[in-house]
Amino acid sequence: MAVVTFKCPNCGGDLQFDPASQKFRCEYCSSEFTQEEAAAANQQATESKQQEEKDESKNDREAFEEADLYLCPSCGAEIVTDATTAAAFCFYCHNPVILQGKLSGQYRPDKIIPFAVDKKEAVDSFLKYVKKKRFIPKNFFCKEQIEKISGIYFPFWQYDCKTEGDWHGEAKRIRVYRTGNMEHTETKVYHLDRGAEVEFRELTRNALNKENRQLVEAVQPFRLEETKDFSMEYLSGFLAEKRDIEKSDLAEELHKEVQKHSADMVKSSVHGYDTVSSLESEFHIQGENWKYLLVPVWVLTYRGMNDKIYYYAMNGQTRKISGELPIDKKKVIKLFFGVFTVVFLLMLLGGYWGW
Repeated sequence: MAVVTFKCPNCGGDLQFDPASQKFRCEYCSSEFTQEEAAAANQQATESKQQEEKDESKNDREAFEEADLYLCPSCGAEIVTDATTAAAFCFYCHNPVILQGKLSGQYRPDKIIPFAVDKKEAVDSFLKYVKKKRFIPKNFFCKEQIEKISGIYFPFWQYDCKTEGDWHGEAKRIRVYRTGNMEHTETKVYHLDRGAEVEFRELTRNALNKENRQLVEAVQPFRLEETKDFSMEYLSGFLAEKRDIEKSDLAEELHKEVQKHSADMVKSSVHGYDTVSSLESEFHIQGENWKYLLVPVWVLTYRGMNDKIYYYAMNGQTRKISGELPIDKKKVIKLFFGVFTVVFLLMLLGGYWGW
């Protein structure tokens, strides 16, 4: 896959985002730039080129609308690249992808968690991981396979809101006492009414329906406090999955969740009784805020027997690792016969000397 990055303002070389320094680095003159500097340089270069062509300059949102959308006809993955990046294969199933056209501006993310792990560290971590597994086929970590490890931004929805409402419940105080030989139980019942405001921040939901959503589910959580405003420069050298779940698809479920959690929080705040139970509650949702977020994952997949997809995934921020790895049955059989042979010989020797 050929990747064209933004140009260095000093020498004209390609700029690549370096996860280690969180800056953009020139491969030729080793100059480093912050995201703001790289964006400014890219904007300046774009304006200069467009001025020569007598075109109007484009802002970052318009640049995102120029992003290319590729479709994998095999597994259905929809891959987003910047306008100068060519995607040759699907990162998930490794089948050729088809250029579908430009991406609509409505899919432009609001926030992004940039990669903090570069490709070399991701590969080294993968090799260290698989070397601990005895029965993995060599094809899973051969040079050709390792070259397919891909840095992918996966789509998430981030949700904030506040609830305000009332909770009604019933509480009991129970006293047991004796008079002579008789044991008595006294129960006092109290009706409780509580009003409350509850704030919810940074609730996240996967924005993928496809099977490859497991790749990002397995390496959560992410440190959401490190999110940054989205800029196309962060996609330089990486790919992104296009979301296929809209916030309207998640709204009802999230509303029920925050309303239930609000009632549970009020109930848990009641003390001084032996039992507390909820009767009814009504909470209204206010101040909803949805943000479309991209999170980083290093991915390597392998097609095994019966076209089953095995995978290795690494959180591109926290370095958490997960995988469903293939097993080489020939290695298992060899080990079995090796152990069986040793045991059989020991039994023969034991029988011989015993005889």
